[in-house]
Amino acid sequence: MVIRTQCLLILLTFLKLFCTVDAQGIVYDLLVSAECLPDLLQGGLKAKNVNDVFILTTFHLQSQAPTRAFRIYNPTDNSDYFDFNMNGKINKVTLRYLKSNGKMGTASFLNVPLADGHPHNVMLHFSGLTHGTPSMALYVDCRLVQIVQDLPAAFKTLPSGPNKVALKIMPTTAQDIVSDLKLVLGESVENVAELQDCTLQHGESLGLTSKLEAGPVLELVRMVQELKEKMDQQIRETANMRKIIMECVPCDGAKEKTDTAAKCGPGVCFQQSMCIETERGFQCAPCPEGYTGDGVHCADVNECQFNPCFPGVRCINTAPGFRCQSCPRGYSGAELQGVGLTFAKTHKQVCNDIDECQGLDNGGCTPNSYCHNTVGSFRCGDCKPGYTGDQIRGCRSSGDGSGSDTGTGSGSGSGSGSGSGSGSGSGTAISAALSSRQCGNGQTNPCDVNAECVVERDGSISCVCNIGWAGNGYVCGKDTDIDAHPDRTLQCQDANCKKDNCMFVPNSGQEDADNDGIGDTCDEDADSDGILNEKDNCWLVKNVDQKNSDGDLNGDACDNCINVDNSDQRDTDNDGLGDACDDDMDGDGLKNILDNCQRVPNTDQLDKDNDGVGDACDSCPEVPNPNQSDVDNDLVGDTCDTNIDSDGDGHQNTKDNCPTIINSSQLDTDKDGLGDECDDDDDNDGILDEQDNCRLVPNKDQADENNDGVGDACTGDFDLDHVIDRIDTCPENAEVTLTDFRAYQTVVLDPEGEAQIDPNWVVLNQGMEIIQTMNSDPGLAVGYTAFSGVDFEGTFHVNTVTDDDYAGFIFGYQDSSSFYVVMWKQTEQTYWQAVPFRAVAEPGIQLKAVKSKTGPGEFLRNSLWHTGDTKEQVRLLWKDPRNVGWKDKVSYRWNLQHRPQVGYIRVRFYEGTSLVADSGVVIDTSMRGGRLGVFCFSQENIIWSNLRYRCNDTIPEDYEEYRAQHLSS
Repeated sequence: MVIRTQCLLILLTFLKLFCTVDAQGIVYDLLVSAECLPDLLQGGLKAKNVNDVFILTTFHLQSQAPTRAFRIYNPTDNSDYFDFNMNGKINKVTLRYLKSNGKMGTASFLNVPLADGHPHNVMLHFSGLTHGTPSMALYVDCRLVQIVQDLPAAFKTLPSGPNKVALKIMPTTAQDIVSDLKLVLGESVENVAELQDCTLQHGESLGLTSKLEAGPVLELVRMVQELKEKMDQQIRETANMRKIIMECVPCDGAKEKTDTAAKCGPGVCFQQSMCIETERGFQCAPCPEGYTGDGVHCADVNECQFNPCFPGVRCINTAPGFRCQSCPRGYSGAELQGVGLTFAKTHKQVCNDIDECQGLDNGGCTPNSYCHNTVGSFRCGDCKPGYTGDQIRGCRSSGDGSGSDTGTGSGSGSGSGSGSGSGSGSGTAISAALSSRQCGNGQTNPCDVNAECVVERDGSISCVCNIGWAGNGYVCGKDTDIDAHPDRTLQCQDANCKKDNCMFVPNSGQEDADNDGIGDTCDEDADSDGILNEKDNCWLVKNVDQKNSDGDLNGDACDNCINVDNSDQRDTDNDGLGDACDDDMDGDGLKNILDNCQRVPNTDQLDKDNDGVGDACDSCPEVPNPNQSDVDNDLVGDTCDTNIDSDGDGHQNTKDNCPTIINSSQLDTDKDGLGDECDDDDDNDGILDEQDNCRLVPNKDQADENNDGVGDACTGDFDLDHVIDRIDTCPENAEVTLTDFRAYQTVVLDPEGEAQIDPNWVVLNQGMEIIQTMNSDPGLAVGYTAFSGVDFEGTFHVNTVTDDDYAGFIFGYQDSSSFYVVMWKQTEQTYWQAVPFRAVAEPGIQLKAVKSKTGPGEFLRNSLWHTGDTKEQVRLLWKDPRNVGWKDKVSYRWNLQHRPQVGYIRVRFYEGTSLVADSGVVIDTSMRGGRLGVFCFSQENIIWSNLRYRCNDTIPEDYEEYRAQHLSS
């Protein structure tokens, strides 16, 4: 009887629609057939004099990723006329539509929760087609969301002709389905709303409400009130529990001690002078400035975390205090040093731009030409009025017909004085010499002969010493260990001009704990306490007594948990107190016992799926998974891991902000849920990217004072991350500014068995140097920053003579079964475990694509060891034909280029200044981008130094040459 009544109600609704006063209403079911669209949109609506058009749709949506419910488009060129997009992650609806002027328009509606797995009714009302104000109105579940004063061209008149208009609807899946899609013409909003069981509210002209909602709403109000009362009770109970826990004191039941109170003795406080005797014993004064702790134990605080140094200047944390190095090239200013958090917060290093053009030599530009000062540099321009020539031939007076001024100076080197120079061989020699010393933009090359002139994106130039040389670029000296520090002091003031304190072992951070001029890496007694490093339980802190209260690997003098065994010394919040003994590991003010993200600050404690794990650290924030299992190490929990990745960029479709366009970085500048790669207005300033002179910085005025095509708002700092483009590793990504591997994920590739141990990673030089100390199972240290196109370089050095196994680096890491690895073996060797198959390693450099069916374990382990292809595990893409292994205690520099959009890979290795291996162009599309890291397998004491990465999507010239050759063949 109920079903029959509902059917009758639906029938009556349709009858009412078709029996309106003007009898103009027409309903088209687009799920059944969309054949009506071309006729209607190519002039039919105008011919019928229709003023109002409605689109009604009903759908279930579970996916949180950006999803297109339907689109009206031109199938000939796949261009859009109108599409309806939803982003469940940020509860946003976006309408993209072709405007009457031929440009694309966008209307965004916020706070529209649709991706919850429940059915939702959506009504779009387009009015003003023939008269009145053109507008679009969005209704969701009988509620008006917003009205936009604009109208898509699709509902006026589209181009005529066959195959010009088509409809595409969201594919149906188990969780996502469009169950209704209708087009309604020539009706009132009141009548059309009844198709979705909606009526106008009393006294309102636009708000709608459901006929069937009155009873359920009252019930819902009652349930919410009960829930609120229960939540209030739980909050009070939790608060009482927290108070009890915080006020607890140890109770040993012992009688009051009558022993004489302890007085100040050696070592009772952090410093002897801090001990204060009292009637009941003693107390320790607060830790000195620059330290944190209880007075008994004080740990150095890291002032550098507050960024006191000028952007791009290295901050060196000392104990106590900090020091900022010299200002970058092109700036002047003093070095800064200080002690304590207050000082670091209130004092900032000041570096002022140097105006090179004010110098006597015109900034190095040709005399009588313009010199343009830029932020941190300069660039040379045209000849001044009254002069002709260029930066290569020089600028001479327009009225002077002589050729005497053919060089950058007066031409005195020609030997002919004021002669015409037409027959002077020496003048030609000068021009040839000048041509060989020009930068790519034609400016005079001011760099050292062992440096490269780099033309920056703003046209200015900078100098970079070649591989095997170090300095500031304008002066370069020999660099034996290739760690960016010269073997001898150079005649310049930059940090990279000082002599290397470890000439034969790379140490790009130049750490020197005892300040004896010998770097820690090559100092047998780095803390000068008379105990050699290999026997010292605090090799960087003096501790002659070698006291070790908890018996771990760290003496009390350098142990961040003196009474708790914690050899890893992990300290999440960098407060000097190790996690093992810190009751608030992440420093967010919540005790661990009450914190649902113990190692990630989250004062809000949000937990959408109520699994006890806060959203800030939940690998499946919308699906309960309290155990947080992540078998494939891709940072997505197994419970919500679909491994469906349409574009192959390492992000599954449900979490990819551009599911069909490669964008491993997932950069979303305006945080609208749509990645920049598929967003036509990255900064959401209303100006499309192709016309925007500051694509990543909102600037509606488009001010450009010098008319160079770059807006004033982003000149010199394109992404406005406060790091100038010249030293920014990713000038078009505000989230990545400097190379930093301090935060990394450890991945063990053979977790079974106990034949060997896991790698032990040590990170130095603010994340630009990594050391692995153990003879270990295969493992990775992977940074968290993902890249599309990238250049990755570093110095590789095995600092031992006792082993001969694998070391290398990885790129394109997507999970523990999918990544590229460049690995180098010293000698030929058969792996000592012949199960599951015999694996033979050959000496030399190898480039492999890992696509493992099994993931970490014995199959992947042996496949990595083996030189060659292993079915369903590893493919060998390239091997150095020299079959030469790495040498003990010799530094090598690698340079990798990866352009996943076309599959381009090229890797080069240098020994000193010499190129020793080059893969040439390798094409592979197994991984379309991913993260970077380092790799080891059974090799100890590996150093990866002077690490550098840089975002780069520019396709190298040799790719086109390679492609042309292979197409022709």
